[in-house]
Amino acid sequence: LSGMSPAVLSIAVPRAVPRGSRVTTTGLSTSRLNSRRGASVRPSASAEDTDAGASSTTTSTTTEKKDKFITGRPDEQFSSEAAEERQELFNDIAPVYDQLNDLLSLGLHRVWKRAAVKWTRVGPGDAAIDVCCGSGDIAIKLADSVGPTGRVVGLDFAAAQLKVAAGKESQHPAYRDGKLAPITWVQGDALALPYGNGEFDGATIGYGLRNVSDIPTALSELCRVLRPGGVASIVDFNNAQDPNLRALQGFVLDNVVVPVADLNGVAAEYRYLKPSIERYPQGPDLVDLAVEAGFSSATFYELAPGNLMGCLVCTK
Repeated sequence: LSGMSPAVLSIAVPRAVPRGSRVTTTGLSTSRLNSRRGASVRPSASAEDTDAGASSTTTSTTTEKKDKFITGRPDEQFSSEAAEERQELFNDIAPVYDQLNDLLSLGLHRVWKRAAVKWTRVGPGDAAIDVCCGSGDIAIKLADSVGPTGRVVGLDFAAAQLKVAAGKESQHPAYRDGKLAPITWVQGDALALPYGNGEFDGATIGYGLRNVSDIPTALSELCRVLRPGGVASIVDFNNAQDPNLRALQGFVLDNVVVPVADLNGVAAEYRYLKPSIERYPQGPDLVDLAVEAGFSSATFYELAPGNLMGCLVCTK
């Protein structure tokens, strides 16, 4: 990544492995771009993805969702019905989202999110935006980085997640000590950010890009609201090129994540994870899409341990 020193890299993500990098803009083929774009019927942003999280539901509701959950079918990932289901899903799981994140990732999601913030290189007095902010982990980390003289926006389409995020902010020790930047929590769309060009010094998306109905448009919007030289950092599940790693990831999802979600009555919500990862662009494709969206350079890193997660780092 241009401008990122080895020292910063080692602090951000120990043993991060670059799996693709570009610094020049060349067009993607039409067929390749269309295969990644999908049928953008209705724009939808997402909360942080369910790398964990759930809420209790009745048996009848769970059975109904298991039978008709559109989001879990790869051919329906971009439909308007799937977009509506994703919004409902993230509202439903808001009360226990953080607890299951901790349980299912063994707390590692906090390390990966902290790394994403470090890669933005934001500092005191800067402005930052966390798109698809979910329950606010990354937005609060950004607020800590830019300090009380900076400003942060946390944007998501799930109102229940934003409510949890605001409560979490108010309980943060740095908030009570006046050391956090003020955070504005906004219910909005990742495909139509309500901000002007070049308003932010840094931007993040944590477990959300995979859920939007139009990934190229989401990347273009992220690029648009960044100032020249600003950095966007996007952390998510890694749709690995290594077939053995993909098999391991599938095994964990099927045999750990979904069963744990089932204990909490939300197995249907978590079955969509696997098909959503399978249709998510792989690292080198994400790099191409970022450059096509207007970023001057982009690098994709597979994250330790296990390379099951990845981070796309883009400079405008």
